[in-house]
Amino acid sequence: MNILVIGSGGREHSLTWKIAQSPLIEKLYVAPGNGGMGDIAICVALNSSNHDEVVEFCREKNIEFVVIGPEAPLVDGLGDRLKDENIAAFGPTANAAILEGSKGFTKDLCAKYNIPTAAYGRFSEAEPAKRFVAQQGAPIVIKADGLAAGKGVIMAETLEQANDAIDDIFGGQFGEAGAELVVEEMLFGEEASFFVLTDGENILPFGTAQDHKRVGEGDTGPNTGGMGAYSPAPVMDAAMIERTINEIIIPTVKGMAAEGRPFQGVLFAGLMITNKGPELIEYNVRFGDPECQTLMMRLKSDIVPALMACSIGNVHEVETDWSDDTALNVVMAANGYPGSYDKNTEINNLDQAGAAENVVIFHAGTKKENDSILAIGGRVLNITALSATVKQAKEDAYTAINKINWPGGFFRRDIGWRAIDRGD
Repeated sequence: MNILVIGSGGREHSLTWKIAQSPLIEKLYVAPGNGGMGDIAICVALNSSNHDEVVEFCREKNIEFVVIGPEAPLVDGLGDRLKDENIAAFGPTANAAILEGSKGFTKDLCAKYNIPTAAYGRFSEAEPAKRFVAQQGAPIVIKADGLAAGKGVIMAETLEQANDAIDDIFGGQFGEAGAELVVEEMLFGEEASFFVLTDGENILPFGTAQDHKRVGEGDTGPNTGGMGAYSPAPVMDAAMIERTINEIIIPTVKGMAAEGRPFQGVLFAGLMITNKGPELIEYNVRFGDPECQTLMMRLKSDIVPALMACSIGNVHEVETDWSDDTALNVVMAANGYPGSYDKNTEINNLDQAGAAENVVIFHAGTKKENDSILAIGGRVLNITALSATVKQAKEDAYTAINKINWPGGFFRRDIGWRAIDRGD
């Protein structure tokens, strides 16, 4: 079959890499792709926000299945349009993608269906939000309601920081995503990511991971889209997974169906494991980035039937086979990220860095110009290793990174530190 992957990040590179291994594939396209994907798929310059253009391409190339990687096209309704055209697609409809498109919607859903999450308030004006903050006290969490590329969450340690965050969000820091905001109590514990494929009724657990959101080592500095991850997450043992499924995932799937918004695709639950158990921080309606890279490294079975089952309706009949080893991913980002950064800086020695059999370098913000790889984004490379332990995977990933010649980039040196400190 012919498959089209929508996206250009490290998540889409890893999905394309895994899909390319399927014996079901005849031709594999990716739109728009990046500088590292041309050797596994045909990169095409499609604009995913132009739904007519995507449909026309699918007709022309006999595309039988479309995998939508990023959240923005899902929230924008690309999945709806493809399904209207009888083109099978992986990803929820727009009215189900609101789980990520509106943090306030998700909080209200949790309240209605008794899904454990932080106490919260929703606000469309600054002064009521500030009064709520004053009543709750600090530390406290301020979130832009809409899509903000993983950067719309401010962990305010003081009331002054919280009020500044409210002013910044309503002042346009995140554009339309900040037309409304959510104020939440701060949860304490250990964060983890849990992934489930669903066809709107049935579920297939699809792995755990732990992300490193903050830009600085020791989890300091502002939030980013993610500076590294590893899978599986030791904190998500069998008992915690069972609780998460029963207390969070199943009520969400049933609740969305009851609301007339059946969810088909991947549910990515961002969790805080507190002394009370798992609590939902937020939902994403696509695979995490960089968590997806670690999941794809560990998945031994064909991913295509699992993705297709979400739209067909038989996801519970799919069997998956996973490596027991640990995959660890380190993000290399452009100097200055998550703030402003230079573009078109050259990256060298990637072939040498990725030569080890257990290491794959997934590209994100890159382009290929002649024989050169140039950095054009904030998060640029994802160096991913699969090894027997977290510690060994970390060593292997950083050994590869040290071979890369890119003065224009930086990376955290402590990915996996929680698991290593515990001896996992």
